[in-house]
Order: sequence, then structure tokens, then C-alpha cells
Amino acid sequence: MEHRYETFTVLVNRINRNINRIKTREMSAFGLRGAHVSCMYQLYLTQGLTASELCELCAEDKAAVSRSLVYLEKEGYITFQTKQAKRYKTPIYLTEKGVETGRMVAEKIDGILAGIGKTMTEDERNNLYRYLTDISSTLEAMTAGENQGGNEACSL
Repeated sequence: MEHRYETFTVLVNRINRNINRIKTREMSAFGLRGAHVSCMYQLYLTQGLTASELCELCAEDKAAVSRSLVYLEKEGYITFQTKQAKRYKTPIYLTEKGVETGRMVAEKIDGILAGIGKTMTEDERNNLYRYLTDISSTLEAMTAGENQGGNEACSL
């Protein structure tokens, strides 16, 4: 493909922009922002995660997760196991309101993913995720300097 760079970067940017628009639109019904989606979803799947675990699972930085958790706690969606000052390693639990909202968020996500994947077979979907994982891993390695001097590992 002659214009691989343009095609790849434009498509990735469009996908990201549309995901953010969908998050914003769908979460407004719950009084949440798009930034809260990943935290709510991960906590719905696994109660008792810590903020550092959420950072890892959501692929978000500490500041973004911290802001989300402050908002979610203030609005009554989550509670911390303890009220100690340094809560970054403290387990976080959804409140009753949070569990109900988390269930609805998970249902929205499942519906959106079903709509996206309706034209793919299971094998095609598995390949897509494998390719995306490979691209992400390669780009992370390149930004970490592990592929110094060689962009042969990833040819956009």
C-alpha cells in the first residue's frame, strides 16, 4: 500500500475520536464523563481494585485515574475500603449506585462491541485484536528505545 502511514494514522485517529464521542454521549445519561467509563467498567468487573491497578488496566496515567476516582467518590459511585490519606493502594468498591450504573455501562459496552463486530467472524475478531496488540507492543518498544535505530520491526 503506497500511503500506509496516512491510512494507518488517519484510521487510528478516527477510531479514537469516535470512541471518545460515543463515551461522552453514552455516559451523559448517567451523569458521567467519558473519562469515567474505564474505571466504572473495570470496577464492575472486579471489585476491590486499587488505583494503581486501575491505571494499568485502563492504560491511563495516575493523574487521570485520580481525577476520575475523586469525581466518582464525590458522586457516590465508589467507596474506598479505608479513609487513610494515601489511598492509591487501597481497594476501591462500587456502591449500590455504582454497581447498578456499572451494570448499565457494561451493557452499553457489550452492545457497542456487538454492533462493531457483527460483520466479523470470531477468527477475524481474534486476528484483529492480535494485530492491534502486536502494533501496540511494537510501538511501545520503539518509544521505550528498545528498537533503537531500527524501524524494521514495524512497517506502517
